[in-house]
Amino acid sequence: MNNGKGKTHLREFMTWAGEKGWDIMTKSGSQLHLNNGITSRYKGLPDEYLEFLNVVEKCVAPDEQTWFICDAEFNNSTETAFQWNEFEMLSLEAAEGDSIWQSEITAWWDYHLPIVMSVEDGYSFYAIDLTTDSGAIVRGCEPEFEEVEKVSDSFGEFLAWMMLNSD
Repeated sequence: MNNGKGKTHLREFMTWAGEKGWDIMTKSGSQLHLNNGITSRYKGLPDEYLEFLNVVEKCVAPDEQTWFICDAEFNNSTETAFQWNEFEMLSLEAAEGDSIWQSEITAWWDYHLPIVMSVEDGYSFYAIDLTTDSGAIVRGCEPEFEEVEKVSDSFGEFLAWMMLNSD
């Protein structure tokens, strides 16, 4: 994995986001500390994404309907209406009373870490697909959150894709 290329994507994205009016805050110190629940469940997170979490404290679209999940959300240390795993929780609630379906949902989310959430045009998310070597990024939306489509092969490519496909 070309680390330099990933940092270039990150710098370009941060510049772009700032110019487009995103509420983007960088961390004053660059110390990433994800809680054990995240690090034990999600193994092999891409370096590009960890670098993003290490640098970015907050990244919210101008309309506040789309946002990146940063380490404060993963550590449940923010007062937001949505938890980082909100869509998994909604799926599990829909499957209430069906333990086999619930275990299938949990198993699916064990390999799909949500990284961006949106409430624009319904609930949707982007997630890192940890079943792929490169950490492909997939998009899912309601009502079947676990039925996803791939949008990019890596987190760096995802940032480039966002810059091309967003207003």
